[in-house]
Amino acid sequence: MSIIQLKGVSRTYVMGKETLAALDSVNLDIKEGEFLAIMGPSGSGKSTFANIIGGLDKPSAGTIIVDGEEINKLNDRKLSKYRNKKIGFVFQSFNLLPTYTALENVMVPLILSGESSKIRRQKAEDCLKSVGLDGRMDHKPNQLSGGERQRVSIARALVNDPQIIIADEPTGNLDSKKSEEIVALLKNMNRKKKITLIVITHDPNVAHEADRVVQMHDGKIGRAT
Repeated sequence: MSIIQLKGVSRTYVMGKETLAALDSVNLDIKEGEFLAIMGPSGSGKSTFANIIGGLDKPSAGTIIVDGEEINKLNDRKLSKYRNKKIGFVFQSFNLLPTYTALENVMVPLILSGESSKIRRQKAEDCLKSVGLDGRMDHKPNQLSGGERQRVSIARALVNDPQIIIADEPTGNLDSKKSEEIVALLKNMNRKKKITLIVITHDPNVAHEADRVVQMHDGKIGRAT
């Protein structure tokens, strides 16, 4: 069963007198619980693809159906709720608030969803424990290693029990050992919680762990393996 369907999705940008097609009539179905890797050279449209599924950007044309809902038709309020409840984001640069502790960073999405302070803390603690950071909850990002910061980012992505996690180059700032650990953690969450996992990556070692690999080039979907 498909949880995500892209039908003729395009995203164009006007730069001066030139129109750039970041996505060009993309058609793709992603199954519920699938671990999908998206590969391709820089500028191929991978991040635009991720941003559109995640509701961070809107297509210029086409239809995006997520869990039976056409998200390209949602207004800003409903789109914000969609991002907060249904999607978990993991970024290459971690995107952690530097003055917040690991625990406070993980609680941020729960503040946006209106949970009580007691429930926020309990859920955030549980998520940090699930990624192996039991003893680092009160540490700020500059007191954590790159791998630990990415684990905080994953805990934050998980805290609202999303159906989908979108990870954009999640190992890009990590050495090979830490990269393996992060991919293993994401894969475990994908299997254990049946979360649909979409990973944008340049790394063939990361892609090797996926159920399916889709190649992008010049905004188009190419070979799938």
